[in-house]
Amino acid sequence: MPATDRSTAEAVARGRHSDPFSVLGLHDGWVTALIPDAERVWAVAGRTEVELFPVCPGVFCGAWDGGNYRLRASNAQVTWDFDDPYRFGPVLGAIDEYLIGEGTHRRLWEVLGAHVITHEGIRGVHFAVWAPSALRVSVVGGFNNHDGRRHQMRRRGVTGVWEIFVPGLQAGEAYQYEILGANGEICPLKADPVGFGAEHPPAKASLVRELGLHPWGDGAWIKDRKALNEIHAPISVYEVHAGSWRRVAEEGNRSLSYFELGRQLIDYVAEMGFTHIEFLPLTEHPFDGSWGYQPIGMYAPTIRLGRPEEFAAMVDAAHRRGIGVILDWVPGHFPTDDHGLKRFDGTALYEHADPKEGYQQDWNTLIYNFGRREVANYLEANALFWLDQYHLDGLRVDAVASMLYRDYSRKQGEWVPNIHGGRENLEAIAFLQAVNRLAYGEKPGILTVAEESTTYPGVTRPTDKGGLGFGYKWNMGWMNDWLRYFNRDPVHRRWHHNEITFASSYTYSENFFLPISHDEVVHGKGSMIGKMPGGTLDKFANLRAFYAMMWTHPGKKLLFMGQEFAQWSEWNHDDELDWALLEAPMHEGVRNLVRDLNVLYREMKALHWGDCEPAGFSWIEPDDADASVYVYERRAPGADPVVIAANLTPIERTQRIGLPEGGHWREILNTDSDYYGGANWGNLGTIQADELPAQRRPFGAEVYLPPLSVVMFAPDRAE
Repeated sequence: MPATDRSTAEAVARGRHSDPFSVLGLHDGWVTALIPDAERVWAVAGRTEVELFPVCPGVFCGAWDGGNYRLRASNAQVTWDFDDPYRFGPVLGAIDEYLIGEGTHRRLWEVLGAHVITHEGIRGVHFAVWAPSALRVSVVGGFNNHDGRRHQMRRRGVTGVWEIFVPGLQAGEAYQYEILGANGEICPLKADPVGFGAEHPPAKASLVRELGLHPWGDGAWIKDRKALNEIHAPISVYEVHAGSWRRVAEEGNRSLSYFELGRQLIDYVAEMGFTHIEFLPLTEHPFDGSWGYQPIGMYAPTIRLGRPEEFAAMVDAAHRRGIGVILDWVPGHFPTDDHGLKRFDGTALYEHADPKEGYQQDWNTLIYNFGRREVANYLEANALFWLDQYHLDGLRVDAVASMLYRDYSRKQGEWVPNIHGGRENLEAIAFLQAVNRLAYGEKPGILTVAEESTTYPGVTRPTDKGGLGFGYKWNMGWMNDWLRYFNRDPVHRRWHHNEITFASSYTYSENFFLPISHDEVVHGKGSMIGKMPGGTLDKFANLRAFYAMMWTHPGKKLLFMGQEFAQWSEWNHDDELDWALLEAPMHEGVRNLVRDLNVLYREMKALHWGDCEPAGFSWIEPDDADASVYVYERRAPGADPVVIAANLTPIERTQRIGLPEGGHWREILNTDSDYYGGANWGNLGTIQADELPAQRRPFGAEVYLPPLSVVMFAPDRAE
């Protein structure tokens, strides 16, 4: 008697059997095979060949006592041999099942996704995906004519994970998941949530990619990077949208590849003196206009610029040049595209079911359900994945404020309070704390940065002290105040003097980055040079003064691409930067200034050691509102102090300033230098401090302050 009755066979053939592995394959001396397009089927092993008889259309069964076998199938057009995926045992182990079910599998990417492996002596691809409410999950692609009946997966206990080993498949194969939801309806085809590669958009399939193909050569960098990322180190970040930094006009205006960026961008960043590159999200995303901030492939570097190993090579190239790499990471929300995580198994799996908790109306995205352990684990492991597999030096976490508050951008009645009746998202807070504990615990020397725009306390406080555990936070208050001030006509600045000084009242409440990011030069906000008041010469003078004050103010630095040479236009993600502007001396002058500021910032300990330490900064003259003059000091243990004086009016001034010690002081930078595009007015390279106290300092000197300029002085030890 056959092992499979007709009704069971028909259920398997329709993809409606709850456990196809209990039917298909070898059981009790009978082989059962599902091959919908076959007319005849044989089990074969060496010279042994047994024809299987049809039980129902597409399902064949026959007695077999020959051990391992292969299948041979034929129809009117062709005969083909292949290994039966249903004769292979499970791949996932009991420990993996337990950790996945518990939501504590730190290396989730090693068990879920698509992996090229050798299983029971045969090479192929193992697929595993989490879909707990699904009635059936199949992997589909060109290899099975996108027929969801052909490779129905095995459910692994109560974890909600489904798996199958498909012999003969190789890297580069496109695949998706066909899921029969709990309501008995087929969901839209889904990309792999843990897929390591994807097709070029608008195609939607995942691609089988092998990890670990790049031979890393950055061991020395990894060993030493902790000292380069800590709060006393100089950190100056060049923020980049990789797809529009440069383009190749001769080839359809295409973006540079990872390989090309690994040479051209790394050379440029090294020449400019930046310590780190921060990339806007490079995780796979369907819509170019989202700039990567609506990702679907959280475990896949975007194919737009190359393969995963080429992305790794770009990171390695940066490390070999002494440059760190930070990636914008988006764990707060995901897009509503049907092939993504939205109702992945027919239920609200990754997101909240209630749109008051699960829908982000500003961006038309869905919010992760951080209270579900498997979802939090998916994201926590993703953070470790980028730090581990691609040696990234840090993650800048996007839109943290939207994660922290349940009422973010919502009116009364549009949000659900937490269990205590408050507005804080307790689950998101716990998730962020877990990410930072794991990241710093498993990858010493990395850094995490929060884009957080509220006054939430303790963003950079350690988690064991009740904080979120980030290494740094973007200082959005500084950015808004300073841009507002510099946008004003200088005649009005005397009435808004505190917009510059106010930041010092909270400078050390967190470990801050000073960000002039992509968000400030899009959506009608204009470019940095466009924000400055006055005619062309005044605009450039104001911008040079802004940068000099930014680089000498406490806080790590971040500047978005194009602003280092005063690009006039807003950033356009569909085209490259306006590099032709560098033929004009004024634009080249601004770039020279940024380069020199980076050099001084890195070489002079006083300018970076106290970025996050109150002992590193003090005002010498914060109150001269009538003249719009600011004088302040940067200092560090065992290092020469630096005194900075800014004149933010178009009127030249000669003014006595206070100095912490006597003798000669060198003018180490003057933004009015003709090398930077200025009028070349200054102090002839040096000033002499006398013993007459000034501005609460024991020494003083007469200093010439050019219009709309910043001058910097350090003791002249050569005297």
